[in-house]
Amino acid sequence: MSNREAIISIRELGVRYDTTVALEHVSLDIYADDFLGVIGPNGGGKSSLVKAIMGITPHSGTIRYGDSLMRGGKPHIGYMPQITSFDRAFPISVVEVVMSGLQRERGMWRRYGKAERQRALEILERASLRELEQRPIGELSGGQLQRVMLCRAIVSEPRLLILDEPTNFVDNRFENELYNLLHHLADNMAIVVISHDIGTISSVVRNIVCVNRHVHRHDSNIITEEQLRNYDCPLQIITHGDVPHTVLGEHHHCPHCKE
Repeated sequence: MSNREAIISIRELGVRYDTTVALEHVSLDIYADDFLGVIGPNGGGKSSLVKAIMGITPHSGTIRYGDSLMRGGKPHIGYMPQITSFDRAFPISVVEVVMSGLQRERGMWRRYGKAERQRALEILERASLRELEQRPIGELSGGQLQRVMLCRAIVSEPRLLILDEPTNFVDNRFENELYNLLHHLADNMAIVVISHDIGTISSVVRNIVCVNRHVHRHDSNIITEEQLRNYDCPLQIITHGDVPHTVLGEHHHCPHCKE
């Protein structure tokens, strides 16, 4: 048990969709200095866990937020969705997308001011996107759009940043740029990254959380096939060496896996 104060404490969390149980008996603490990688099979409950934390999905059990995470009576969490969930046809510019991350601070109807625009431009500068500030989002590459969405998630300076599969549909160059930026951000906020790629994520994060209906926190960024098996987490492990190869875990031991 850690002596650190948790910014989020989850106890006996359960999430159900009609007759389908997505999560059950989940207990997890997230701390202010965490850099967590959340892994697990498709349908294992990763998104349900995040949606419960953000107050989107009804759930049983308790989720308590530390005082340092609260702002205006609500938990202050930055969220970067998968780009597939963002409408690229919407007529909006890059800087407007980033400023929309300040909406909870300014209210729904108040117009953006010069100070808010300047904050957005400074964030774009840090992400090497300043020259694209007036570009319509529909004209961006996948990597550019991901970086814009990251800027939107952090422009309000949250204490917790959650990223959902941030490297889907992007190339290795963007992936490296993203993780370098996250390392700098991790000095000032807790970060939770949802990923299916344990081979990459384990080299970036500090700790790993395996989600497969239940949740297991592994206080290291090194996790073995045996540990995944013990955690009922049938994931693909990719290792790197002179001859790159893949180790596929068996599924017959996992009572929750339908594959």
